[in-house]
Amino acid sequence: MAVGAYGTIRSADVSPADVEILYHYVSDRTANVTPTLTKLDSTAILTPVYHNSDTGGVANKEILGGLYNLKLQSGQFSELGIYTLHLRPKQVRTTIMDCGVLASLPSVRGLVIDIGNVPTDDQGKFTPQGLVGYRIEYIAKDGSYQKVPNFYRLVTSSFYCVPVTANLSNSTDKAVRYQYTDSSSNFIFLTLTPSSSPSNRASVIPFIGEPGQTIILSNTFFNPTTVEIEMVEHDASTLAYALYGDQTKAISPGIYTIYDKDKNIYKQYNLYEIKDEYNDTLYEVREERTSIDETLNLDNITG
Repeated sequence: MAVGAYGTIRSADVSPADVEILYHYVSDRTANVTPTLTKLDSTAILTPVYHNSDTGGVANKEILGGLYNLKLQSGQFSELGIYTLHLRPKQVRTTIMDCGVLASLPSVRGLVIDIGNVPTDDQGKFTPQGLVGYRIEYIAKDGSYQKVPNFYRLVTSSFYCVPVTANLSNSTDKAVRYQYTDSSSNFIFLTLTPSSSPSNRASVIPFIGEPGQTIILSNTFFNPTTVEIEMVEHDASTLAYALYGDQTKAISPGIYTIYDKDKNIYKQYNLYEIKDEYNDTLYEVREERTSIDETLNLDNITG
């Protein structure tokens, strides 16, 4: 008997258009506020990384799965504090037009979706076999508008369909059934799993939804992830300037200057002393300057 190692984890090569990015901001970790979520345009800030001549794929044509560049706009992330980004598969909300069966195969149950009720930007996904693998979650019809927790179905097929009227001897069966069509249609028939009764309990029919019920369709191309970004005034590099960088002190004007790694002026401070006239206490003050004295460039001083 051969022994091998197997895995099911694969790097995602999802399109940025199939990703939703939400974020919220708090000024600090102790802030007791209700986060307000904002949606970002994933197609504008998320770009995939492509293969090059050293990675084995077709250079600048084939996506290198799992690697993406996230370029955030400085105008939206300008405040100091903590930004929490949530990246998840894009969700499409629509309603179930009907829960029907196929005219030629009455044992096949599925959901019928009116493509006209789908948001315009997402209608392109509702094509033959375009929704295979998508997850369907349900909004409760009890008026609570809550998503049914920990309950979902998976799409196994999707094809255009048209309604047909069947002559049935049993008046309890639905007269309207559906059949697949090769031409474009306003309706699409989704088969789900599980949707058939188990062999040991034929009378138990799995729930797949109700007409008029709101559902959420989302792709399963990648797992949701959360990224935390903390915007701070100083990082390790700027702190190193103050601790280990070049510094000068102009005694006469009382100007203390700190330089960066390229010997450019990073910060300047006024140095002076103040004496308290009441208790004769002498204070040494270092005050940040708002205007930089460019004559104190390090090259000018050391040259």
